[in-house]
Amino acid sequence: MTFKIGLLGLGTVGAGTAQILLDSGGRHPLLQELKIARVGVRSLDKPRDIDLPADILTTDLESIVTDPEIDIVVELIGGLEPARSLMLKAIASGKHIVTANKAAIALHGAEIFTAANEKGVYVMLEAAVGGGIPVIQPLKQSLGSNRIQGVMGIVNGTTNYILTRMQLEGADFEAVLADAQKLGYAEADPTADVDGLDAADKIAILASLAFGGRIKREQVYAEGIRQVSAEDIAYAEKLGFVIKLLAIAKREAGPTPQPNSEIEDRLQLRVHPTLVPKQHPLANVNGVYNAIFVEGDPIGQVMFYGRGAGAGPTASAVVADILNVAAVLKTETEPIPHPLLSCSHQHYCAIAPMEDVVTRFYARFLTQDSPGVIGELGTIFGKNGVSLESVVQIGMRENQAEIVVVTHDVKEGNFNHALDEIRNLAAIVSIPSLLRVL
Repeated sequence: MTFKIGLLGLGTVGAGTAQILLDSGGRHPLLQELKIARVGVRSLDKPRDIDLPADILTTDLESIVTDPEIDIVVELIGGLEPARSLMLKAIASGKHIVTANKAAIALHGAEIFTAANEKGVYVMLEAAVGGGIPVIQPLKQSLGSNRIQGVMGIVNGTTNYILTRMQLEGADFEAVLADAQKLGYAEADPTADVDGLDAADKIAILASLAFGGRIKREQVYAEGIRQVSAEDIAYAEKLGFVIKLLAIAKREAGPTPQPNSEIEDRLQLRVHPTLVPKQHPLANVNGVYNAIFVEGDPIGQVMFYGRGAGAGPTASAVVADILNVAAVLKTETEPIPHPLLSCSHQHYCAIAPMEDVVTRFYARFLTQDSPGVIGELGTIFGKNGVSLESVVQIGMRENQAEIVVVTHDVKEGNFNHALDEIRNLAAIVSIPSLLRVL
């Protein structure tokens, strides 16, 4: 059998995908039954390193998604539009979808998966999170018997590269970002990466799979790394931590639900810079590497680690999805729906507001050099139910004292109430840093 592929986009990942499909030697034998039938590009005249017949290239992407000869549409153009519309048109035409588009899935996944379920086709998205790291299919299949308690990880290589450089060199954020842009590790407009938006898209997808419900992307709290300073990284080091941008999806603690129970768990969904203990496996994930840490019952803890972006890793995940679809089409007379490949959940997960989230905090205060300041801080924190794990006066800076506190677990709303009172103290000059602690 031959399965015809319609490829939308021939950029870095698109070219990498085409290269694998054209060079099947030594790979899975099913690859020999996959044929690139048509390729959608922005320009027919652009020079390319990959050798494809000129007659399969077109700028008319809609003609590919409606072509009756195409079995699988591979969407690699990225962004929200026209990617969303093209995927919906492909689904309406009975095509299976393979995509690396985390933004479109995170924001429009409900619409796309509803259409796919109604039409009886697959939407595969292994490449949307973690590049070549196999995590989507393990959550669907290998870990399917587990009750997942939490998924968290480093899912953005740009921010991890920046924070790693800041840690190793003692440099400030802006300087490292500028260098990362010159080296091609950061986009000219780095907003999606450094403000945590890309990571929020990815954790929304992972949470939907891990917890079996749809996620409203706007309910994912996202905070980036712009405010992380070289001083904070140095203080974290002294306290036994490293700072990472973590994406966290966590089931709130509570009794194990009984079968057929109508009580629904709430999830915490958040992205923010975090002090990670040095002994934690995520603390040693550096540079452009990604890692996803999963905790479930009965498996315990597992971690998936590897390159989170780039032509090779991402194309590897794209082609794996194509093979999964082709294998089902080849072996099953009625392939739809395969319960471990399709997305069937319809309800939306309940998301806890950030003020209800319980976590630890790191805070750095600049104060006037006057007696009793630490006592005043302790009194206000205690009144608001905030227990302090450590209080350290780092030293003096231009007649100002620098005080760093690390809390025990506390409800975020209580901590914020305490800060509101502390800001009104005459001795407080500023609170330059507030970070959460794992």
